[in-house]
Amino acid sequence: MSQSDFNQLLIEHVDFLKPFAFSLTRDNESAKDLTQETLYRALAYKDKYLSGTNVKAWMYTIMRNIFINNYRRKSRHNVIFDHTPNDYILDSQQATVANQAEKNIQLKEIEAAIHRLPEIFKNPFVLYYEGYKYNEIADYLQEPLGTIKSRIHFARKLLKEEISRF
Repeated sequence: MSQSDFNQLLIEHVDFLKPFAFSLTRDNESAKDLTQETLYRALAYKDKYLSGTNVKAWMYTIMRNIFINNYRRKSRHNVIFDHTPNDYILDSQQATVANQAEKNIQLKEIEAAIHRLPEIFKNPFVLYYEGYKYNEIADYLQEPLGTIKSRIHFARKLLKEEISRF
């Protein structure tokens, strides 16, 4: 199918897209944007269209997928607005102060849990915790790489159980 034939095919079916776009978005401007994006994608992926395929269904599918992707993207970036009289408190640039005492206590508890690990797990884990890579730890402890990975994994598992109790 030539480019001009494909373009003509899209133009013939664009009127069917507009009501579907409005039914998805419930807004005229958003429906126009969705229709335009659908036509752009249809042109961009012309090579994916097989001659003889129902072009209207193909374009509906493109539109529906664009709408779903946009909806998911917007829901991930959901913003909550508070229009109560205390807006100035929410919008102020005041910095919160972290509770260092609580953080230090948690860190001490984690370090104590690390030191309670059995020696076979503690040594590779402490080296990993200090920033060494698996292969460096394996060379230093003269153990196979798989053994080191396994021991660090089990150390994490034991620590997770220990720390979840706090």
